[in-house]
Amino acid sequence: MRRADEAAVLRLYRSLPAQRRREIAASSTPQLRAQLARIERGMALDRSPGAMAAVLTEGREMQAPHLAQIDAAFERVAAGRPTKLLLTMPPRHGKSRRAARWAPLWYLRRRPEHRVMIASYSSDLADDHGRWIRDAIVSYGPQIGIGLRPGSSAANRFDIAGTEGGFAAAGVGGGLTGKGAHLAVLDDPIKDAAEAASPTMRRRLWEWWQAVLLTRIEPGGSVILIQTRWHEDDLAGRILADEADRWTVINLPALALSEDDALGRPVGAALWPERYDEAALAEIRRSVGERVWWSLYMQQPRPQEGGVWQWPWITDHRISAARFRGIDLARIVVAVDPAGGESAVGDETGIVAVARDRAGHLYVLDDRSGNRGADAWGREACLLAIELRADAITVESNYGGDMSRQILRQAWQELQREQRTEGLPMPAVLSVTAKHGKRLRAEPIAQLYEQGRIHHVGAWPELEQQMVTWAAGMDSPDRMDAAVHGLTQLAGTDPSGTGGTPYLDGRLSGRR
Repeated sequence: MRRADEAAVLRLYRSLPAQRRREIAASSTPQLRAQLARIERGMALDRSPGAMAAVLTEGREMQAPHLAQIDAAFERVAAGRPTKLLLTMPPRHGKSRRAARWAPLWYLRRRPEHRVMIASYSSDLADDHGRWIRDAIVSYGPQIGIGLRPGSSAANRFDIAGTEGGFAAAGVGGGLTGKGAHLAVLDDPIKDAAEAASPTMRRRLWEWWQAVLLTRIEPGGSVILIQTRWHEDDLAGRILADEADRWTVINLPALALSEDDALGRPVGAALWPERYDEAALAEIRRSVGERVWWSLYMQQPRPQEGGVWQWPWITDHRISAARFRGIDLARIVVAVDPAGGESAVGDETGIVAVARDRAGHLYVLDDRSGNRGADAWGREACLLAIELRADAITVESNYGGDMSRQILRQAWQELQREQRTEGLPMPAVLSVTAKHGKRLRAEPIAQLYEQGRIHHVGAWPELEQQMVTWAAGMDSPDRMDAAVHGLTQLAGTDPSGTGGTPYLDGRLSGRR
């Protein structure tokens, strides 16, 4: 390749796609290939915190899809897009090392004129992060292109040579007078369970967050809050309750809870299986107990006391699908709790299928709840009824009862036109009028759980979490309400029919 051609390649190389760059490198002279390798190294240093860490440690720094979520947030900020990110994830999954060390170091390489602030529950921890970043600049400075200003090397505050940029560290509750930040990272703002359980400490954290940290953000600046959930009213909980619409929220439980998982994991899949697979997480769960498990590891904190359900009532009586196949059923009901009722928890429509055997035991068969419009939830409820051969669909009538019945009728008629009803009669539509408070409706069903008379066929994580975290006085979530409606219907009726009156069309014939 001629010298002029080589110069042209060097000018354009960064803008080329990866495959084209590989082709050029493969056909280049040794001298040109060495120059291209240096360009590739610089591009990797620029690409993301994780890529830079891999280059500088020669591949030793751990990488994982959930850590790439942290990288992506810093990439957005470095690209000049103001960001408010709340990222919740379990302990020992690398969040602090990536978010409070490698990522700020990478950001200062990309934007050395900016000031970065890191805060944590104690000034000592924040200073440790600052000391690590400072030492990394000393060690890697020639490779990443930044250095410390002479005479400015304290662990809690230092400046970047040749610019106005730099770093400051602070502990929660400490002062930040005179310190501004283009990027503030708050990592682990809560020390322990005792601090999280204290209303006074939670209030102080919230006041410091509002009156101190947020007031130090430069115009167009960004805030990244990364924490493990400790309490339903912790800092993340208040942000979610008061201003979730202004934040990007990435929730990463140790085991995926839903099909819309931020990483696209199937339900039940581990967050970092290379370090903590499902078996390791199960052992952690046994060791730490259900409350700590659901708070710290699943990012679903539950009330300390006053809950109507207890975990052992569900887990001790769960049965497998194989065992369920041998049970003689009398009735199957699909229960619907439409969105927009009295609950302010989320905006889901609860769709839960339940059954009763001839001995009076009850079973939770399926949970198809989700954020669906009227047409979508009506269709989903009818499809589930067809799949399970349900004899009835029960729907709460307090809020648009007649409309709910019409939605179900129209959905069934549409499925008939599509020839998807398999010749089945439309399930009876039973209206539930919620005359009593949530606790009065839930307690009789919870008592049946305690007695071991209700069994979940398989695991339904979101429904079960709603049950065990709900306490009297809280808004009740739609999945739980749907389950209660369906189980109440079956617990209080004669197995041979609806409300004690047998069906006349023989729809219950052939039940196992």
